[in-house]
Amino acid sequence: MNSLHTSRRHALQTLGCGFGALALADIAARAATNPLAPKKPHFPPRAKRIIFLFMSGGVSHVDSFDYKPRLDRDDGKMMDFADLRSLAKTGKSPQMRVMKPLWEFGQHGQSGLWSSELFPEMAKHADDLCVVRSMHTEGIAHGPATLFLHTGTTNFIRPSMGSWVNYGLGSENENLPGFISLAPALGNGGPRNYGNAFLPAVYQGTSIGRAGIPAKESSIRNLQPARSAEEAKRQFDLLRDLNAEQLARKPGESELEAVINSYELAWRMQGAAPQVLDVESESPETRSLYGIGEEATDNFGRQCLLARRMCEAGVRFVQVNYADNSNNPAWDQHSNLKKHGDHAKAVDKPVAGLLEDLKQRGLLDDTIVWWGGEFGRTPYAEKNGTGRDHNPAGFSIWLAGGGFKRGVTYGETDEFGHHAVVDKVHMHDLHATLLHALGLDHEKLTYRYAGRDFRLTDVYGHVVTDLFA
Repeated sequence: MNSLHTSRRHALQTLGCGFGALALADIAARAATNPLAPKKPHFPPRAKRIIFLFMSGGVSHVDSFDYKPRLDRDDGKMMDFADLRSLAKTGKSPQMRVMKPLWEFGQHGQSGLWSSELFPEMAKHADDLCVVRSMHTEGIAHGPATLFLHTGTTNFIRPSMGSWVNYGLGSENENLPGFISLAPALGNGGPRNYGNAFLPAVYQGTSIGRAGIPAKESSIRNLQPARSAEEAKRQFDLLRDLNAEQLARKPGESELEAVINSYELAWRMQGAAPQVLDVESESPETRSLYGIGEEATDNFGRQCLLARRMCEAGVRFVQVNYADNSNNPAWDQHSNLKKHGDHAKAVDKPVAGLLEDLKQRGLLDDTIVWWGGEFGRTPYAEKNGTGRDHNPAGFSIWLAGGGFKRGVTYGETDEFGHHAVVDKVHMHDLHATLLHALGLDHEKLTYRYAGRDFRLTDVYGHVVTDLFA
């Protein structure tokens, strides 16, 4: 055939391949220039994203999701519980007074899941919950335990879990960060709880607001340009040209690349973020579902609704903090356990609303909702008073959606709820399991730094496959 002549069919086939090549080149270019571009997981994922509802201070599991009849029978008795704090300080364990739950327990849903009247709205979603009652962790005090929850270590500077997810999967929306922390506290790790440590800075969490500031006043600083759109665009173009020249002189300099990427993302966010942050655009029915407009629930309700909007917009990991900036975190009731009731009232309806809203929108199937704190609380009264001490030896968390079993409990603590004894799940195991649900192998999700490969689970962690449906 004369090479100067070809059939129409052959020409169209050639052009079609050319268009495909152009599209592939564009995708490759975006991935090369944008470190937050979506990345392929290690294996098919069950879920695409996580909403972590962090209950700072340690919710009492024996007053909420871990029913222990023995506490009612032995209420008021003095017993030896091998108190971890006393053992650490003195090597001795004084006798402690058994303290029964302050809230009545009942069974809920078709599953018959036990839950106390502390969380009546969450109990309505009993058949959606996978309650892990055999958690245990590292760190007796809030600081180490909170760091361990977020970073997998009690004292070293390591990347937070959200940063690892951001690094492993990228963002589904190039105009938004892949990891956002709503209203984080300044204490007990502070920014380290959403920090990137030695991972490239682009993977650190973006904080919106902080604990103690009303959610309706929380926003992203400098989101709205001080100049007109035209002037702002000219300024950005000039800055981008200057950055490109700097990068050409110093190719491969990671810190400079991180700064440039942050400028690029900030520019894109100015167009996308305001719409995502606008919870007032939701219908009155949706806002009511989260308790927005009600005094007790307005603040956390806004945070939970923001989390849903962010996940819907493609953010991979959203951390919603129920915390404050006092010396004692929110759920830390050493001397007045009844205060748990106030905190429960603030979060119960918003959390239930989030679950309901995700289900209605078809998002719960591929979104993991993780609820819990850094540890639990003791089955005895601290100093024989009216509160409970920290308990990292056994506590509860729950998971919903994202391929996890529904309406089930997993593992057990002893008959007092003090120590995890059956099917124990360490915090490293929980991290490994959550990464697995996202399609990430916790042993392969590594980053080389200072001559060794690091990972979220260090050299520990086992995937708890029994939690998956």
